[in-house]
Amino acid sequence: MTTELEREALEFVRDLIRIDSVNTGTAETIGDGETRAAQYVRDRLAEAGIASELIEPVPGRGSLVARIRGSDPDAGALLIHAHLDVVPVAEADWTHPPFGAEIHEGYLYGRGAVDMKDYAGTVLAVARHYAREGIVPRRDLVLAFLADEESGGIWGSDWLVRNRPDLFEGVTEALSEVGGFSVPLDAPGGRADDGGAEVAHERRAYLLAASEKGVAGATLVARGRAGHGSRPTGDTAVVRLARAVAAIGGHRFPVVRTAALEAFLRAFGAARGLAFSDDSLEEDLATLGFVATLAGASTRNTVTPTVLRAGGKVNVIPAEASALLDIRLLPGQDDVLRRELRELVGDDAEVIEGRWWSATEAPPDAPLIEVLQRAVAAEDADGVVVPYLLPASTDNKHFARLGIRGYGFVPLRVASDFDVFAQFHAADERVPVDALHFCARVTERILRDA
Repeated sequence: MTTELEREALEFVRDLIRIDSVNTGTAETIGDGETRAAQYVRDRLAEAGIASELIEPVPGRGSLVARIRGSDPDAGALLIHAHLDVVPVAEADWTHPPFGAEIHEGYLYGRGAVDMKDYAGTVLAVARHYAREGIVPRRDLVLAFLADEESGGIWGSDWLVRNRPDLFEGVTEALSEVGGFSVPLDAPGGRADDGGAEVAHERRAYLLAASEKGVAGATLVARGRAGHGSRPTGDTAVVRLARAVAAIGGHRFPVVRTAALEAFLRAFGAARGLAFSDDSLEEDLATLGFVATLAGASTRNTVTPTVLRAGGKVNVIPAEASALLDIRLLPGQDDVLRRELRELVGDDAEVIEGRWWSATEAPPDAPLIEVLQRAVAAEDADGVVVPYLLPASTDNKHFARLGIRGYGFVPLRVASDFDVFAQFHAADERVPVDALHFCARVTERILRDA
C-alpha cells in the first residue's frame, strides 16, 4: 500500500518535471522556469507551515532555502541540496514528452527524472511528512533548491556562497547528487555463502559519491606568422596547434589511487575476488559491466580538446589558432596536472587557464556513512553503501568553500541491468516509480537520524 509520503514524493516529482526549467547556459534563451519551480516548492512548504526564502539574483534564476530545526543544537547542520534546472532536450529523440511526466510500464519519463527533480520532489515530501507527523530530526536540516547547476552554479550555489553564506551557518556536511543508486555488487549468477552454496540473489552496492573530480577549462593558443596559403612555412599556428592537440589527445594520465577509489576497489574486490592491482586494474574494472565506465573515469585526470578555432579564409594562413580544453582533475592534482599539461604542449602553444574548480574530497568513513548504511539496510538487508569518486562535479564544489563536506546519495533501488548514471542528460530520461518510493522511505530515515 502506498503511503502518503510515497504518494506525495511521486506527485511532486511529476509536477516539477512539468515545469520547463531548461538551462541553456545562454541568458537570452533562459526563461523563468527555475523561479517557477522554486515558487512551487515554496508554496508546498508553506502549506505545511515551513518558512523559506526565495532568492532571485536575476529575474528567472530563483533558488529557495529553508531550515528545519533539529533536536541537537550541538550537532552540525546538514545541507540537503537539489538543483531545479535541467539540460536542454531534443524532443524528436524522445519516445514520450520530455515535460509530460508520463508513467509507462512502471517508469516515470521526463527531463529531470534522475537529474535531479526526483530528489527535489522527494526532499519536499519528506519535509512535509516531518511537519505532518511532528517529527524533529536530530540535526538542523538546511534544504536548498537551486538554480543554474547545469551551467556551473553561477546564479545558484556559487552566488549564494558568495553573497548569502548566512543561510548555511553551522552546516558541516551536505547530501545531494550523483550517487545512492544501486548497482550489482556480486558477479552475475549470485555469490557463495559461508557453506559454499550459491545464494539465489545478488547483493546491491549503493554508490556514495565521497569525492568529485574538479572541473576546469583552458585555452591552447598557438601563434605563427600570417601569410598567403600558397606559401606555407611548415610551422604555422595551425600546424603548431595540431601538434599540441594531438599530444594531449594521445596522452593517458597516470592512475591515482584516491581514498574514494580505494574504498570502491576494496568493496568490489572482496565481493568479486578481484585484485585490482596496478597490473590488473584495467582488466578487472572491465568485468564490472556498465559500472566499469563510471569507475574507470575516476582513476586518472583527463584533458579533452573540444573546440578548435583557426582562420576564416582558405587561402590565408592565420597568425593564431586556438583550442578549448575540458579538464577533469582528481583531488590534490591541480599543480601536477598544470605541469604535465605544459610539458605535453611544449613550445607549440600557450596554456591560458579559464574557470578552475578543484576537486572535492570528503571522508569515506565519516559517521554519516553509517547512517546511510542503516537506512538502506532497513529496506534492503544485504545492500552495501560503497564510496566512489564521481568523475563529474556538482554544486558541492561551491559549498566546499564554506568548509562543507559534500556527499552524493540519492537512494534508488533499481534492477541490476538499469544504469541510472546513463540517464543523466539522455533522451527518454526515466526512473522506476518503485525506486522513487524507495527513495522517499530511505531519505526519510537518513534525514531523521543523521
